[in-house]
Amino acid sequence: MQYKTETRSSLSYNKVNNMGVFPSDTLVRVESMAAENAVVIFSVSTCCMCHAVKGLFRGMGVSPAVHELDLHPYGVEIHRALLRLLGCSSGASTSPGGLPVVFIGGKMVGSMERVMASHINGSLVPLLKDAGALWL
Repeated sequence: MQYKTETRSSLSYNKVNNMGVFPSDTLVRVESMAAENAVVIFSVSTCCMCHAVKGLFRGMGVSPAVHELDLHPYGVEIHRALLRLLGCSSGASTSPGGLPVVFIGGKMVGSMERVMASHINGSLVPLLKDAGALWL
């Protein structure tokens, strides 16, 4: 088995026989991106569920940081990392499955289902207030 190391900007990872190995630096990148704002949404620009969750937060007066993974240079790697964080069995998917993924206060809330469940049961607003995203 032959290993080859590639470097893209600050991201280094190993490739095994041209099959991508999950880069550990990607998790650090996701954590850093998730902590940059009170609410962070990882999205795909053409995804209707992503559009709906962005609309939900904006309608509540929240200004989320939105990362459109289809437009991001490391979008595929970030998407794989998010799928793993969500507990999906395969991090190799390149479809928008699992998106959007929402972080509030640097902590992962989850995908659309978890966000909507939190909104319906009334736990979303306190999360937003605690993170400093809402001033009600």
